[in-house]
Amino acid sequence: MENKDIILDVKNLNTSFISDQKKVDIVKSVSFQLKRGTTLAVVGESGCGKSVTMNSIMRFLGNNAQITSDKIQYNALQGEKVVEYQIGAIKKANGPEMRALRGPELSMIFQDPMSSLNPVYKVGDQVAEGLLQHTKLSKKEARQKVLELFRKLGIPDPESRIDCYPHQFSGGMKQRVVIAIAMICNPELIICDEPTTALDVTIQAQIMELLKGLQVNEGKSIILITHNMGLVAEMADEICVMYMGRVVEFGSLEDLFDRTAHPYTKALLRSVPVLGLADDQQLETIPGITPNPADLKEGCEFANRCPDCSEECRKGKIPAFEISKGHRVRCLQYSNFPEVD
Repeated sequence: MENKDIILDVKNLNTSFISDQKKVDIVKSVSFQLKRGTTLAVVGESGCGKSVTMNSIMRFLGNNAQITSDKIQYNALQGEKVVEYQIGAIKKANGPEMRALRGPELSMIFQDPMSSLNPVYKVGDQVAEGLLQHTKLSKKEARQKVLELFRKLGIPDPESRIDCYPHQFSGGMKQRVVIAIAMICNPELIICDEPTTALDVTIQAQIMELLKGLQVNEGKSIILITHNMGLVAEMADEICVMYMGRVVEFGSLEDLFDRTAHPYTKALLRSVPVLGLADDQQLETIPGITPNPADLKEGCEFANRCPDCSEECRKGKIPAFEISKGHRVRCLQYSNFPEVD
């Protein structure tokens, strides 16, 4: 596949943290490609490395993080020309090279609006900051752009709310401001870290419809981190299932829902609430708990919770196998298929 068709190419991404003089591996050998103009859903339980993976790509992690990769390549499309940006080779996380990419090319909607906004600046100024930094718009023109986006996002009375401070907004309203900050510079790739967590159901639908419209009508590319499998079914073109820092299954929407392969993915889908569940039927849960990353040994990370586990699953490194075109599974049940690691 040509670089023109791939907007983000990640190969062998690893992220570790140094804590109390001990190195803990959080993201392990993560590889994926995001096709231009599509939505990739990243799913898994809390603590499985979804947010850390995306923060590693955006270089938002602290000084105690160690990030290595064979490749993190962003392909900007300027007319018919592809301009390659080797994010993995950028040494300064907050240097001019990375700052030039954040906003106009790629942006991130953060999960926690409470800690994403500066309490001493008006929300309108915080949204307009990206425009003033990356474009030649005047403050008056930038203000008009912010007002237009506030209306799109359903913020009531935007003319007065634009001059409010974060403490004057509810949690849901703050989340919409965080979304506005990510979208104001019209980026080509938007990473959404559970963007509707603090919103009610009606506003959730509006936000997801807006994001879907950006993808379908304007060709934007989206990475959606979520626990909501209903959103996945509605939004995603491809799905990346993560567990304990590894990609355990990757494939198209049809692959993951109709031809589910990995025991963990099957368990996730069985635990989704279904309308019309009989009174004598109980919602299934995944047995056990997510282990501490510092305590993990060799073998499959899901072994202690897996109903299909064998002794071989607890030994060495478990490779990924391609069971159909583009459908990869990290499970020894499929060892008769070709390895793709």
